[in-house]
Amino acid sequence: MLTGWRRILNRVIFIPQRYVLGILGLFALANSFTMRVCLSMTITQMVLHPEASEHIVGETCPDPDWAGVVNNTIEETTIPSFQLERRVKYDWSEATQGFLLSAFYYGYVATHLPGGILAEKFGGKWTLGIGLLCTSIATALTPLAVDLGGAVGLFIIRVIEGMGEGPVTPAFVLLLARWVPPSERSRFGAMIFGGAQIGNIFGPYMSGLFLADNGDWANVFYFFGGLGIIWFLFWVLLCYSTPNCHPFISDEEKMYLNKNVTASGLHKKLDPVPFKAILRSPQLWVLVLAAVGHDWGYFTMITDLPKYFSDVLKFNIKETGLMSALPYVAMYVCSFIFAYICDLCIKKRWHSITTGRKIYTTVSSSLPALFIILASYSGCDRVQAVGLFIASMAFMGGFYSSVKINAMDIAPNYAGTCSAFVNGLAAISGIITPYLVGLLTPDQTIGQWRVAFWTVFAVLVATNLVYLIWGSGEQQWWDDVDKLGYPSNWKHGPLKKRTQDLEKKVVHPKHDHSPIHHD
Repeated sequence: MLTGWRRILNRVIFIPQRYVLGILGLFALANSFTMRVCLSMTITQMVLHPEASEHIVGETCPDPDWAGVVNNTIEETTIPSFQLERRVKYDWSEATQGFLLSAFYYGYVATHLPGGILAEKFGGKWTLGIGLLCTSIATALTPLAVDLGGAVGLFIIRVIEGMGEGPVTPAFVLLLARWVPPSERSRFGAMIFGGAQIGNIFGPYMSGLFLADNGDWANVFYFFGGLGIIWFLFWVLLCYSTPNCHPFISDEEKMYLNKNVTASGLHKKLDPVPFKAILRSPQLWVLVLAAVGHDWGYFTMITDLPKYFSDVLKFNIKETGLMSALPYVAMYVCSFIFAYICDLCIKKRWHSITTGRKIYTTVSSSLPALFIILASYSGCDRVQAVGLFIASMAFMGGFYSSVKINAMDIAPNYAGTCSAFVNGLAAISGIITPYLVGLLTPDQTIGQWRVAFWTVFAVLVATNLVYLIWGSGEQQWWDDVDKLGYPSNWKHGPLKKRTQDLEKKVVHPKHDHSPIHHD
């Protein structure tokens, strides 16, 4: 019966299954980012704000909507009685808010490497799916956690959300390494990881609508948590870890992928992760630095840009949602443009994979750094500031054709572990930047924010320079020792214990117990 259904699906479903994976991957990243960034919007309505009388001429912008607010509270007549308890404003300092905004990344960093290892052992499908399901449930429980524990409850539930999302990136990089040929990687990287920008667009915009007119902030968490649970059901039914275990992939697509996908893990069981070589790989550490730089700028934008629009430029909450979404519309559109150009140039051999990764790392780091600084000097000119932030995020779209997928280039077989290592360490930026911005901007003045943006500029440019000098897009020897062999300067013994034991038995069965060095 089951075999008959599979045959029918094989004939009826004409969409290549790697595109089904790509589409559901897009929705996965979109929903994961809505759950990640929604607190950036809701926290602006959960806390007390400085009174307008404290406005410092030349340092803060005037609030055009202040006339409707008295002593930091909204008139009770505009709030339904059943929402009064929810309308309690929390007296959290800027530093405390920064600490709460960074809480997600404590869990996110902690589960990256375990998530990558689990994905390689059990498959990307379940590692990713169960992780996002946990995040979705925790998101829906956020209002309850705040009611019960205040700031402490919010911190704990955000850490749990981060733990669920930690395996997402390494699992997706591994899935792409198993499903996507090298000539399509930039395209699929933009499709799936560009879903983050859909989340950054949809999350603030929908949050603004929910929060407008004194809407209950709890509805934001219920909505996005519920969407994540619905996504999980489709993911379980339609996606699989490799083409060879997919029940209704076409024979033509399976043959094409088995012929063109470079990861040997698609065809055989992988050896244990070669941590001894990975941790000594300069190419991996350079990629870590590039990812740290990008994430420093990117997380500052997704976490703190809503606060800048709300507290500095004084957009109301509905306008803040729209203005916060616009830069990510630009980033999403440009990510596909950069991906198409990059894939085309690699396919036509106009430049190498390494050159392409370096070009778009520069596009996604140094150019955004420049526009962020220009935006910080635009003062209270809302149009100019928003325009410059849009330009900065548009160029960050090159990230999905460079740093985000570079782990697949240097280690297609161990892409899950390497991506977990890279993204896990880079995500420490998400812990540091919200708290640092909170410390640097206690009064929410333009001058204080300018210092924060100069910090972003310095990190983006410095890490980009390091990647330009030492970055690589070539498969590293330790990813497939059987095919590529050991480098001449490798002095740390064999990577595979069973290879060592086999050679002892066959080549030197009685006398030779020396370590094996491969050419």
